[in-house]
Amino acid sequence: MAKAHVYKRDHINTDEIMPARYLNTDDRAELAKHCLEDLDSDFVNKVEAGDCIVAGEDFGCGSSREHAVWAIRTVGVQTVIAKSFARIFYRNAINNGFYLIELPAALEKISDGDELEIDYKNGLIKNKTAGIDIKFNPLPDFALEIINAGGLLNHITTKMK
Repeated sequence: MAKAHVYKRDHINTDEIMPARYLNTDDRAELAKHCLEDLDSDFVNKVEAGDCIVAGEDFGCGSSREHAVWAIRTVGVQTVIAKSFARIFYRNAINNGFYLIELPAALEKISDGDELEIDYKNGLIKNKTAGIDIKFNPLPDFALEIINAGGLLNHITTKMK
C-alpha cells in the first residue's frame, strides 16, 4: 500500500525536486536527503518506502538533471503520478528504471494521504481511501523492459550478453 503525497501545483521543476546547491555530489543517498526540500521541507521526514508523489501538469520541467530522478527513487518513492511530465524528465525516469504514471485526473481523484494500490501491468490504481478504481495507460513493453532491467544501461548490457 502506498501513501499519496499530493502537491496541487503544475510545473514542479527539477530544481524544486533536487535543488542545484546539492549537485556537487552524485552520492544518491546524500541527494535523497534533500528531495523536494524547496517544495516541502518536511518531505523526507514523512515519506516512507513505497509512497507516491501526485502532482499537476509538467512535473519535472526545467533542467535535464538525472539527479532529480535519483533523489526521488532513493528516498523510496515508488512512482510519481502527474497530469503530465516534462519530456526530458520522463525519459530520464525510464532510463533510470523508474516508472511514472501520466494521469490527467490525478489531482481530482487522489488526495493527500490517500492509500493507493497500483497494478502497473494492467494500468489500475485502487484508491482504497476514496473507494474508487482509476485506470491509466500502462507503459509500453519496451519501456517496461528498460525499467525491469533497472535502467537503460543495464538493459543494454543484458541485451549484449
